[in-house]
Order: sequence, then structure tokens, then C-alpha cells
Amino acid sequence: MPIRLYLDHAATTPTRPDAIRAVAEGLTRWANPSSPHAEGRAARRALEDARASVAGAYGWRGATLFTSGASESLAIALGRSVADRVVISAVEHDAVFRGAGQAQVLPVGQSGELARDGLADMLAEPGRALVAVQWANSETGVRQPIAAIADQVHAAGQLLLVDAAQMPAGVAPEVADHADFVALSAHKRGGPPGIGALLVRDLGLLSPSGGQEFGYRAGTENLPGALGYAAALAEPEPVARWAGMRERLDDAIRRSGGEIVAGGSPRHPAIGSYRMPGVASAAQLIRFDLAGIAVSAGSACSSGSMKPSHVLGAMGWPEQVGREVVRISFGRDTTDDEVDAAIAVWRDIARAARRIAA
Repeated sequence: MPIRLYLDHAATTPTRPDAIRAVAEGLTRWANPSSPHAEGRAARRALEDARASVAGAYGWRGATLFTSGASESLAIALGRSVADRVVISAVEHDAVFRGAGQAQVLPVGQSGELARDGLADMLAEPGRALVAVQWANSETGVRQPIAAIADQVHAAGQLLLVDAAQMPAGVAPEVADHADFVALSAHKRGGPPGIGALLVRDLGLLSPSGGQEFGYRAGTENLPGALGYAAALAEPEPVARWAGMRERLDDAIRRSGGEIVAGGSPRHPAIGSYRMPGVASAAQLIRFDLAGIAVSAGSACSSGSMKPSHVLGAMGWPEQVGREVVRISFGRDTTDDEVDAAIAVWRDIARAARRIAA
């Protein structure tokens, strides 16, 4: 059977071997961590060790609440913070739009970065605001200047929620030093699906709901998932190597007639978004898939419908042009040869399209 190449790690990345072993070990600790007997106390110790490991990996000094993933973490912060209103950027993940209700939406520029003048205006309005901003966009890779945004938000006496699902733990200090809430997901970092975390600077900023997780989330704790998440974070991610591979991919696609989405903006080192003029995203995905390479056309939560990207629309891209964009994203084990293979397929598709056009 031909070997396939997986270059859609921004959607989800394979569970790391150490994480799989930790989950398996966690499944042998069958006791409920909330039970008072010896077995329950042993499970509780393991859970709290995992909690400390996750917090330590992100340099977090506040509370760490385990959740089912980033979407639930976002919903908890957006729905139960002490804020009176919510402000979100126009390029946030669909989970933020779902959880934010009637939020005020901040525009972004063509670079994909937040319009800071507009933020100042919204911060000055009455009522305490929770501002939700992503660390890096899952479709384009564009990074927001979290430290500068946090300074602006906190100077106005408001709160900051960072969607950091795409953030490697090793680059966390910028967020850990400035955010009030941080939403995290294990399966983006090599942990198992179904587990994530909400980092909370001060639990007094969040309304309790009763139940487990210090009274802020009901349900039996997912000990195997927490152990797997902690194990995955213990393995550093190759951020510098990713940056070099993406730079080579950017250069090759640019020289082959493609367009790099937000190529001049600070971006996630493992995420690249590219337009192939005249070739629909759906056609590109099929050609890549037939060549044995998995890529995507934006967020996994919306690409199945192939609906227009609200992210590219917010950045000023016409709908038809935005429908010619695909995303390529790397994982821990992505190699230079795999990137070269993706470049070769991209060039083949582009050459075929030019021949048809001629």
C-alpha cells in the first residue's frame, strides 16, 4: 500500500507514543479521583500530578481546569466570566463565535492582525469586557501580538481570553505572562482527543457551576486523558525546524506562481496558507489526496462544508479568490522530504491548470 503523507496537523496531530502509554496506564487506574478511599486518593494524586505538569509546561501560575478540549474551555470562559460583555476578533475560530453570543466583533486588516484602534474604542464603552483573541489563526497561521493587546486590554480594566489551541507549550511565556484565561487542546499537541484545559488567572473571575474541577466543571475527571496530555507536553516541539521548512515551502510556492496568505505577517511556524490562482480549493484537495498527501482548506470544523472562509473574508479576500486557498501544516515528525513532495504536487497541479487555461 502506498505511503501517505499527512500535512494537516493544525486539524489534529497523531498521538505521541509516550501519550498513548500514559493513557493506557491511566486506564488501569480505574478509581474515581473524587472518591475518598485509598484507590480514589491514588487516582487523585495522579490527576493532580498531571495538572501540575500541564501548568508547568505552559509556565502557568494560576488555576488549571481540565476540560474536554479547547471548544469547551472557550465556552466556559465566554459564558461564565464576570464580564458584562464580550469582544472578539473577526477571525476567531467558529467555537468562539458559537460561545460568544451577541459579541462585539473587531475587524482585522489585510494582514490578519487585529485593528488596535477599533479595540481602543470598544474598550472605552461601558461595562466590563472580556476580549477574546487567538494566539495564532488555525487557517492562515497569523499570530496576534498578545503582549501588546494584553497591555491595552488591562490598561482599560478589562479581561483577556486567549485561544491558544495552536500554541506549542515551548512558546507560552508571552501568553502565560499576560492572559486572564487561556483555552488549550491536547490533540493539537500530540495528546489524546477529548481533553484540554482552561487556564484561569484568578478563579474569582469565573462563576462556579458546582461539581468537579474545584467546582467549575461537572463530571468524572478524565484521568487517562489528563495523563496523556501531560506526557505529550513533556516532549518539546521542533519550532525552529518548522520555521525553516515553512520558509522553504513559502519560497517554492511563491516562485511557482502561488500566493502566500498574509506572507508578511508574523505566523505560526508550522502553518502555511496558499492560493493557487485559477484552481478551486476542492480540486486541489482531491489532487493532493490522489497523490497521497493530506492537506486541508481551512479549519477542520468548517472545511467539510467547503463554505467560504470567514477568516479570509474578514481579511478582505473576495469569496472566489478565497476559494482557491489550501492550508499545509506540519507536525513533530514532518520531514524535509515530505515538504518537498508537497511542493512537487503543488507545482504539478499549477502546471496542469496553466495548460488548460492556455
